[in-house]
Amino acid sequence: MRQISSLLQGLARSLSVGRDRDRRGDGGAGGDGKAAAPAVLRTSGTVWGEGSETFAAVCSRRGEKGTNQDCSIVWEGFGCQEDTIFCGIFDGHGPWGHYVAKAVRDSLPPSLLCHWQEALTLASLIDGEKKLSDCRFDLWKQSYVAACAAVDDELRRSRRLDAVYSGSTALSVVKQGDLMVVANVGDSRAVLGTTSDDGALAAVQLTVDFKPNLPQEKERIRRCNGQVYCLADEPGVYRVWQPSRDSPGLAMSRAFGDYSVKDCGVISAPEVTQMKISSRDQFVILATDGVWDVLSNEEAVQIVAGTPDREKAAKRLVECAVRAWRRRRRGIAVDDCSAICLFFHSPPS
Repeated sequence: MRQISSLLQGLARSLSVGRDRDRRGDGGAGGDGKAAAPAVLRTSGTVWGEGSETFAAVCSRRGEKGTNQDCSIVWEGFGCQEDTIFCGIFDGHGPWGHYVAKAVRDSLPPSLLCHWQEALTLASLIDGEKKLSDCRFDLWKQSYVAACAAVDDELRRSRRLDAVYSGSTALSVVKQGDLMVVANVGDSRAVLGTTSDDGALAAVQLTVDFKPNLPQEKERIRRCNGQVYCLADEPGVYRVWQPSRDSPGLAMSRAFGDYSVKDCGVISAPEVTQMKISSRDQFVILATDGVWDVLSNEEAVQIVAGTPDREKAAKRLVECAVRAWRRRRRGIAVDDCSAICLFFHSPPS
């Protein structure tokens, strides 16, 4: 029971630290860009993992469509647990999309912590603390599913935000020691940079882009009487439509908010997966679709790996995506581009 009490105290400290750092407006980082633990970063910048080799670089760039609807968070010392970090990236859409994205960013991490602590406490009482290490992923998955449902319900009941025709994606990871849990709602993407058997750097996609034309997504939407089709001037861009109206044309099958099509098969349930980080795994990239629309997984991994200064890795990746938009999609407005690069090991000396 002492471990449970310690974890609950850690949760209270972690939530308090996050709020305090936000009120100070320093984003959890000092003037030199390196943050003391625990640290919460909600802007472009860098966070160093206290007592570990973990390092995160973040960058977001507004596109040519108006307000930047992307936002992010890096929370080092998540839950006041040693060598634990939460990284999340959120991509809003619709007239209130930037507000919805920020609301999800601010609500999901503390909600996840609360549900994780509840699941951890219950598991300790039932199975005993010695077995907790065997079910770490199951506890995180259960907690993610519950947290996402709670956040979406909170948005639905909000009187401050109109999320009927606005919403947000949410892609996040929790790295706890050598365990990394990945949770995805929407069409942002996580890609791993790892060393292959022949010594070359390889890109491994860790998430599914939840587009409406995926067979399992389309089947669910059509079972709920929603429609999935492309407009004549947007070949290949599948959208979700209400059964009897040409609205809203949502280009993803999972999102927070978007209550106009929640009865049409759009869901906020996350896909939650895990991986054990090995010495071969170098970093993971979390990025919004503005990056992946113009860069391949392999290009992104090579850009990050080829950046001499890791503090500038996310910035360079975003800059390359912006240039690719202007070169490969001339005449089309550049989308918002945001990325988090989470490194697992210290660079070779």
